[in-house]
Formats: sequence, structure tokens, C-alpha cells
Amino acid sequence: MAKRQAILGRKIGMTQIFTETGEVVPVTVIEAGPCYVTQVKTMQSDGYNAIQIGFGRQRRLNKPERGHLKDLPPLRVLREVRTDDVDQYQVGQTIDVSLFAAGDLVDITGTSKGSGFAGAVKRHHFRGGPKTHGQSDRLRAVGAIGATSTPGRVLKGMRGPGQMGNERVTTHNLAVELVDPDRNLLAVRGSVPGTKGGLVMIKKATKTSEARKKSNLAG
Repeated sequence: MAKRQAILGRKIGMTQIFTETGEVVPVTVIEAGPCYVTQVKTMQSDGYNAIQIGFGRQRRLNKPERGHLKDLPPLRVLREVRTDDVDQYQVGQTIDVSLFAAGDLVDITGTSKGSGFAGAVKRHHFRGGPKTHGQSDRLRAVGAIGATSTPGRVLKGMRGPGQMGNERVTTHNLAVELVDPDRNLLAVRGSVPGTKGGLVMIKKATKTSEARKKSNLAG
């Protein structure tokens, strides 16, 4: 398993900044960290290598939480990050936004905005039925989903209406445009999954070679 550097943060919102060449770049501003290492898991003790990091503050903790976070701030969110270099971390260590630098590529994971119950046209981009030949009420309908007599049932996984959004989404290879360690702010190019104030996890990108190859071909 490769080394994974990660930090938790809170999405603040979108704005735009000017680069040194005068280009206007849309960015998402994230309050990233500071995070605390709350637990170190090793192959010998837990069967795998990982660290647990905490972010955010809350006013009250129950007794098991206080015991787990002994000598640490009352952290609101705990998440695990798989990594092979667990010997580089210790409980109580602080991880801040200086983990990243302008020009880095990152993967950001968050919970997408929920859209409630949606039809197949909106949810799966179905074309819909024709408006003519007696089909005036079939424009946004799914259409036939059966499989005739064989196998005589609707196949599992058939796309249709249902809950849209409110799911875990990862956006890959977002470029870091600005790092402000004094205010724990990180600005990345483009949009980030989730609503304002939503929890996100920022990791070093894992598909950087593919992204750079595509950018070179495009250029």
C-alpha cells in the first residue's frame, strides 16, 4: 500500500482568484485542519496499518469518547487513513494544511448534495419518450423494463427513479491553487462534493500520472 497523506476539513464555499499570469480561476475554499492523530494501528496489533485522525471541536463527550481522546481536545469527527508509514506518527501529533503546497494534485471525498426522490430522466439522464403518436404523457417515463418470458423478471440493478445524491463522492486530481497555514485555508481549483460546511477529506492524488498525461495531450 502506498503512502497516503490526508487531512480532514470543512467546505467553506466557492470564489475566484487571479493567478500570476492574470488568469481568473474558480476555486473552492476549505478550512483544512488542524487534525490530531488519535490512534495508530499497526499490522502487529490490529492486522493492518492505519492512523486515526480527528477534526473539529464539540462541547460534550461521553465517557468512552473521553477515554479514547485522553489528553486530546474534544474532537467531533474521527476518520481512519490507511498508510504504510505508521512509524512516522504518534498519538497527539498535529497535522495541518502545510501538508500540501500550491501545484499539488489532491483527491477530495465528501457527501454530495441530496436531491430527494428523482425520476430517471433527472437521475440517470434518460432521453424520455416521444411527444407524438399518443405518447403525450410518456415524456419523462422510464418505459418498458421487463425482459419478456426469459428470465421473466426485472433484472437486478435496473436504472429507474429513486433517491438521488446524498452519497459518498470522490473528485480526483484537483489542483491546489493556494495554501494559507496561518488561517488553515486551502483553495483548490474547481468544485468539491457537498454543501457549505460539509465535511471533506483531502488526500494526495493517486492518479497523478494519468492526469498529467491527459493535460500534456490536451496542450
